Amino acid sequence: MKGLKGKYVLVTGATTGIGNATAIRFAEEGCNVSINFRSNPEAAKETLAAAQKASADNGHAGAKHITVYGDVSKEEDVKRMFSETLAAFGRLDVLVNNAGWQKAVPSDQLEMADFDGIMNTNIRGAFMCAREALRHFLARGGGGVILSNSSVHQIIPKPQFIPYSLSKAAMGNMTRSLALEYADRGIRVNAVGPGAIVTPINKSWKDNPQARAGVEAHIPMGRSGESEEIASVFAFLASDEASYITGQTIYACGGLTLYPEFRVNWAS
Repeated sequence: MKGLKGKYVLVTGATTGIGNATAIRFAEEGCNVSINFRSNPEAAKETLAAAQKASADNGHAGAKHITVYGDVSKEEDVKRMFSETLAAFGRLDVLVNNAGWQKAVPSDQLEMADFDGIMNTNIRGAFMCAREALRHFLARGGGGVILSNSSVHQIIPKPQFIPYSLSKAAMGNMTRSLALEYADRGIRVNAVGPGAIVTPINKSWKDNPQARAGVEAHIPMGRSGESEEIASVFAFLASDEASYITGQTIYACGGLTLYPEFRVNWAS
């Protein structure tokens, strides 16, 4: 996509699922990618190798890719992650806030340790990363791009996933607020809201044909999505082709946000 080649990109939580696909997609576009990981250095090495191959296969053998450890819920880790990325690259052009997790718990049984853990990673961590990116963009001038991986549950209620839903709702407002605050300095801030995507976070249904069929029955397009389909939206939003888009959440969800139960005219 126009304007991506040679850019410097940091993807958090880049070893599995959407984060992995996004890191590889940016490598395919000729970007230099910093691959963040928290708990699995071997998976980070595999993502690094895949990014290097993607670059070479698409004529970008000179691109540089690195791995950086960091738990985005910890401020000292976030600062070190950015410091190491900037030491290796010299600059950053695009941040992709992807790290996140969820846990199914009836709300009356939810432990606050889980509530705090999910919120600390999904939204506090995303803000701390955005703040570090903003500081760099403002110091060097010339603008930059901040993207976040949200969810259809930014706007669709999700019982038994209260902290996850709250974190994604907050991410929507963070996206809009930061976009408005920094639009006049060339900094664009957007989010992607995936629907039901075949990733490890959805292991409860993705490998169970009956459960998967139940999920996909609610999707107007009739199928779940692939990580690569979400990665392509991130690539678009980071590119010059999206140069006039800021403060938006793009829902890539197969129609889940269209109130699919109204496909049948039961209300009239």
